[in-house]
Amino acid sequence: MQHAVGAPLPPPQGPGSGPVGWSHQAQHPGHPGPPPTTPPAPGGWSGPAPHHAPGPPSRETTGHVQLPPGGPVPLPAPPAEPGTGSATLAVLLIGPAGAGKTTVAKLWASRRRVPTAHVSLDDVREWVCSGFADPQAGWNDHSEAQYRLARRTCGFAARNFLANGISCILDDAVFPDRPVVGLGGWKRHVGPGLLPVVLLPGLEIVLERNAARSGNRRLSDEEVARIHGRMAGWYGSGLPIIDNSTYDVETTARVLDDILARSIASPPAW
Repeated sequence: MQHAVGAPLPPPQGPGSGPVGWSHQAQHPGHPGPPPTTPPAPGGWSGPAPHHAPGPPSRETTGHVQLPPGGPVPLPAPPAEPGTGSATLAVLLIGPAGAGKTTVAKLWASRRRVPTAHVSLDDVREWVCSGFADPQAGWNDHSEAQYRLARRTCGFAARNFLANGISCILDDAVFPDRPVVGLGGWKRHVGPGLLPVVLLPGLEIVLERNAARSGNRRLSDEEVARIHGRMAGWYGSGLPIIDNSTYDVETTARVLDDILARSIASPPAW
């Protein structure tokens, strides 16, 4: 129902209320009746006396849980046990389409003994339902703007997870020779404590996994080969690289944890 501009709105209904003038309470003799009303003001409405809620809290809260501000992520302290242990850390898993980034990241996050979140850049990009700029249709200003927005959103999410004691692993197809989709943006949005790891199986494996995909996640064989060739530039970069051509997901997640433990002790220069 629409109201004309300036027309009075009906009073708000309380929990469990029915239509205006109707109540769940039977009106028996002696019943105290409806609450007192305020006299009508010119152009206004009369209803229950207004309830004045207490003023807003002095600090930002969500429910009763304070949200600390997310700041640049520092390097975590080395764990005192094998693997990453209970360290709170931010990880960026890099690789071409079909490398298994999302599957490995989800398993690694779910197997940790401490709270850990997984954020996939592709998933966040696809939050845009109407007007989605698919990079497969051509990389342009529109698709680049949506990519930058998604990356910034992922970085914000990671910082807030970490500020609340929850580790975070992100995944993205980051190129070593293309700054707009390079490591610089991730470092800027997350912080210097972000630990990048490259997942790079052989081309035959990537082609096979890509063929099992559907929708806009499936690329042409030519595009897969082109991306895989550019990803080879990570060799010699100093970043840790996992060739998971012969590994199952469980083994890859275990190798990832071992590599991250070494990265915490001796962070890669990037």
